[in-house]
Amino acid sequence: MDTINAELENIAKAAKSASKRMAYIGTPLKNQALKNIASDLIAKSDDILAANKIDYSEAEASGMNTAMLDRLLLTEDRLQGMAKDVLTVASLPDPIGEVTEMHTMENGLMIGKKRVPLGVIGAIYESRPNVTVDIASLCIKSGNGCILRGGKETIHSNMALAKVIQDAINRAGLPEGIVQVIENTDRSLVNRMLKMSDYIDMVVPRGGAGLIKFVRDNAVMPVVSGGIGVCHTYVDAAADIEKAVKIVYNAKVQRPTVCNALDTLLVHQDIAERYLPETVKELNKASVEIRCDEKSMAILKKHGSDANLVPATDEDWGKEFLALIIAIKVVSSVNEALEHIDKYGSGHSEAIVSENYDAVMRFLNEVDAACVYANASTRFTDGSQFGMGAELGISTQKMHARGPIGLKELTSYKWIIFGNGQIRG
Repeated sequence: MDTINAELENIAKAAKSASKRMAYIGTPLKNQALKNIASDLIAKSDDILAANKIDYSEAEASGMNTAMLDRLLLTEDRLQGMAKDVLTVASLPDPIGEVTEMHTMENGLMIGKKRVPLGVIGAIYESRPNVTVDIASLCIKSGNGCILRGGKETIHSNMALAKVIQDAINRAGLPEGIVQVIENTDRSLVNRMLKMSDYIDMVVPRGGAGLIKFVRDNAVMPVVSGGIGVCHTYVDAAADIEKAVKIVYNAKVQRPTVCNALDTLLVHQDIAERYLPETVKELNKASVEIRCDEKSMAILKKHGSDANLVPATDEDWGKEFLALIIAIKVVSSVNEALEHIDKYGSGHSEAIVSENYDAVMRFLNEVDAACVYANASTRFTDGSQFGMGAELGISTQKMHARGPIGLKELTSYKWIIFGNGQIRG
């Protein structure tokens, strides 16, 4: 075995060994480690931001696009937010050891389920140094070990954050090796990591479609992944126009480079004449490029709202823009909106704006997505916004975990059976 693979093997063995001890460590110790991490993120912010500046400068010089640069950037405010999320994780109930569904059989056996950690989580991610902290904190609280492999574009940031995390958990007395960060950026290590089912119990990829497909195609252990987030908002004929303008503006503009940002706006034809000029007026304040179908283009030109308008093409439907770009389509009914979302949605986050109860409930029932909203922005699809403190990622799958992956999604269970001498006849 060559040196690089031997190093990876040692990291995996250490994480596996530590995870066995973590499975029965008490909540106070895990919470102390998280509190240490939160305080150290602020106390050592100068070192973290200096490392991030190196990554950002190198990425910018290499021509990295704006969306990726925004994901890479750390600031004082973002570190404060990260620390707050870690403290939220510490404040959440510890899922480990929870016993559910306990019942007594006719033969006197008492049978139930006890929640346990998964073991070791492997995370492969791109361009988001905050993911290092999110995953580490969730794994610590849920009693799992983790092996983190960030992209080369964030190597300095990840190493600085890893040092903070490892120092903080060592002071708390957690098992050494529970949080492992792969420093080598050789891409071949990813493929090797995906074959280590003896040590890694689940893999979570976070990044572009190419990375996610590669992990899905090559991993020999279970994979929980999200993929792209093509998000729609449907403004129904019975929508409150003021609400609809605010919701769409927030979903598109508040942070356009993330997976839960709005991509396509669907508007019922009965409200389009009143609604579209108002919302485009707001979107123009943020210089959003608006890609219109024929009906929306005609309405907007009629009302003199022709700034930043571009005719939509077939490629604009089902596209994750990750930028200040939105596609608009006028639809004739709820049916047409549902059909469009079914055809072009990615199963991430979809929203309806309507005061009609029947339309809302039909949308909530029929849209097949991880998160379906009524009268709210899709930007809330986020672990911290859902009260989970942080998230491992957002799953668009249907098995095991769907939507933001938090503490309970990082656990399994075992059956526990209490007897009094019973034998099977």
